Amino acid sequence: MSNDIEPSGHGDEAGRTPSAKVKMAAAAVGIVFGDIGTSPLYAFRETFVGPHPLALDDLHILGVVSLIFWSMTLVVSIQYVAILMRADNKGQGGTLALVAMISRYIKKSSYGWLTVMLGVFATALFYGDSMITPAVSVLSAVEGLTVVESRLAPLVIPIALVLLVLLFILQKRGTARISTLFAPIMVIYFVTLAILGIVHIVQMPEVLFALNPWYAVQFFMTDKMLGFLALGSVVLAVTGSEALYADMGHFGRGPLRLSWFGFVMPCLLLNYFGQGAMILSLGDAGAAEAIQSPFFFLAPEALRLPLVFLATAATFIASQAVITGAYSITHQAIQLGFVPRLSILHTSETEQGQIYIPLVNWLLMIAVIILVLFFRNSSNLASAYGIAVTGAMLIDTCLMAVLLMAVWKWRWWYAIPVMLVFFIVDGAYFAANFTKVPDGGWFPLLIGAIAFTLLTTWAKGRKLMRARMAEVGLPLDIFAKSGRNSTARVPGTAIFMNSGSSGTPSALLHNIKHNKVLHERVVVLTVSIGDIPYVDEQDRVEVKDYGDGFYRVILRYGFMEETDIPAALTQIDMCGEPFDMMNTSFFLSRQTLLAAEKPGMMIWREKLFAWMMRNAATPMDFFRLPTNRVVELGSQIAI
Repeated sequence: MSNDIEPSGHGDEAGRTPSAKVKMAAAAVGIVFGDIGTSPLYAFRETFVGPHPLALDDLHILGVVSLIFWSMTLVVSIQYVAILMRADNKGQGGTLALVAMISRYIKKSSYGWLTVMLGVFATALFYGDSMITPAVSVLSAVEGLTVVESRLAPLVIPIALVLLVLLFILQKRGTARISTLFAPIMVIYFVTLAILGIVHIVQMPEVLFALNPWYAVQFFMTDKMLGFLALGSVVLAVTGSEALYADMGHFGRGPLRLSWFGFVMPCLLLNYFGQGAMILSLGDAGAAEAIQSPFFFLAPEALRLPLVFLATAATFIASQAVITGAYSITHQAIQLGFVPRLSILHTSETEQGQIYIPLVNWLLMIAVIILVLFFRNSSNLASAYGIAVTGAMLIDTCLMAVLLMAVWKWRWWYAIPVMLVFFIVDGAYFAANFTKVPDGGWFPLLIGAIAFTLLTTWAKGRKLMRARMAEVGLPLDIFAKSGRNSTARVPGTAIFMNSGSSGTPSALLHNIKHNKVLHERVVVLTVSIGDIPYVDEQDRVEVKDYGDGFYRVILRYGFMEETDIPAALTQIDMCGEPFDMMNTSFFLSRQTLLAAEKPGMMIWREKLFAWMMRNAATPMDFFRLPTNRVVELGSQIAI
C-alpha cells in the first residue's frame, strides 16, 4: 500500500534538528492558528443561539460537543494535516499551489480545465472569508465587554471599528517588528483556553462522554433537521483549517503537525469541552444567560476583563494572519496570470514573503467596515461566515480526489472510501451553511462571484491577446537577418519586453518603423512564471544568440518569487559584455484593445478586461525597472 500512496511532493524535514522543529512549531502558533484559535469565542454559542436555536439539555449539549470533536478530528487532523499536507508543490501548500501541481499531471486531460476553475473559485471564496474573519473575530472579542458591564454595549461597535481601522493602517509597516510578540501572546491565549476548560471539566467530568461519536449520532436521530442545521454552526469550530495547508511553505509540515497535535488541538478541545461542562452544570436560568457568551463566562467575574483584553489581542493577530494571507494569495494569482499586475511593496529586507499590496488592503478595510456596520454584532456575522469556508473545503476535497487518483495513483478500493467520507462530511457542512444564504451567506458568495469573474476574465483576456499577437508576430531569427545591415545601429543596449517566448515584440517593430535605428545590442526579454513556487538558479536564465548583437533571453521565476529584472540581468554573462543599467533602455509595448468582428469574449467582459488593463500597475514597478530608462510604445489589438 505504501508504494501506491507516496506523495509526489518534497519533504521539508531534512536536516532540521528537533530543537529547530520545536522553535518553528512555536512560531507557527503565533501566525498560523489564530483563525481556528479564536473560534471558541463564537462557535459553541452560535450552535445554540444562532438562526436555529437548540434546547440546553444533555442530549443537545453532548451532541454538539461530540460533533465539534469529531469535526476537528476528521476535517483538520485527518483531511488537512494528515493527507493534504503530504501534497506539497516543492514545499508550498495552499489551493493554488495544489492546482498548479495537479495541472502538471493532468493538463492534457479533458478535465484539466475544471481543476483549474475549481482552484480559482476557491481562491475567489477566500476573499470573502478574508473580509468576514477580521469583522467577526474582533467583534466577538470586544462584545466580551458586555459580559463585564452591560452598559458598555453602545461602545462595542465604535471600539471594534477603531481596532479594525488601526489594524489595516498598520499593514504598510509590515509585520516583522510586531510578529515577535505574536507567538508569546497566542501561547498565553491557548494555555488560558486549556486552563479555563479544565476547571469546568473537573467539576462536570460527564462532558467527556461526548468523546463517544454515539452522542452525535443520537443527536441526529432525535432531531434530524435541527442536527443538520446545527452543522452550519459547528463548522465554525474548524474555520482556519485551510490556513494550516496554505502556510506549510513557511514552517514545514513537521512543525505544523507538532504544534497542532501537541498543543493547539488539545487546548481547543479542552475549552470546547469546558464550555459544554459549564452549561451542563448550570440550571436552566443560569445556562440561558451563560450561553449568550459561554467563552467569557468560563472565567471568574474578576478575570473576565483581562480575558477580554487577551481575546481581543488574539483576534487582532488572527485578523493579521488572514490579511497577509490575502496579500500572498493575490501575489500568487498575479504570477499565475489570474490577476493584473498590482503595486506590491516589500515590508522586510530579509523576508521575501513579507509583502504589502495597498489596493487589496484598502478594499478589505472598506469591506470589513461595511460588514460591521451592516450586521452590527458577531452573531449576525456568523450567519454570513461559513459558506465561503465550507465551499473552499468542498473544493479542496474535490482536488484531493484528483490528487489521490491521478497524481498519487491510489488503488480505487483505498481512494473511494476515503473520498466518500470527506465528500459526505464536507458536503453536509456546505449544504447546512447554504441554508444561511438569506441571513447573510449571500455576502461571501457575492464577493466570490465578483472575484471569480475578475480572475477568469483577466486569464481569458490575456490568453486571447497573446494569441492575436502571435498571429501577426514575425519570427525573431527572420527579423534579425533582415535588420542586420538594413538599419542604422546606435551605441547601447535595448531590451524589448515580450510576453511570449517566440516572435518579435511589437515595440521592436514600432521602433524600427518610427525611429529607423537599432541599438548595438538588442535583447528580446521574456519573463516566464512557472507552476512551481521557486526556480533553481541554474534554471533561471535561457539565452539564444542570433548573431550581430541580437539575443533572446528568457527569465524563469516561480509563482512565489519576485520578478526583479535588473538584479537578474546583472547575473547574465552570455550576452556579450555585462549589462550596465545606465547604458540600457527598456522598451515596453502598451496595447489598446479594440472589439473584433468576432469577439473572443462577451462585449461586457472585453470592456472589463480593458478596464483592468488600464488600471494594472505599470511593468516598471512590477519588474522593478529603472523608471528613467523605460520607453513605452503603443499599439492596437483586436480580441
